[in-house]
Amino acid sequence: MLKEEIGKKLKEARIQVGLTQKEVADRLGVAQPIYQRFEKGIYECSYEQLKALCDLFDISADYLLGRKEF
Repeated sequence: MLKEEIGKKLKEARIQVGLTQKEVADRLGVAQPIYQRFEKGIYECSYEQLKALCDLFDISADYLLGRKEF
């Protein structure tokens, strides 16, 4: 369930900053289908990817993990 919640928050953050899945995937150095699976909660991202996503979207890991609001 946590993967799905993280994926939902990633999608919301990506849309808020106006990026496509492809643009985010390129910045992470992964294929777009891999990033899409992060948003769908199928795959977990690595610590390095999590940090990069937080920096890219200007959000905290605590927010993604459900520990605090945006």
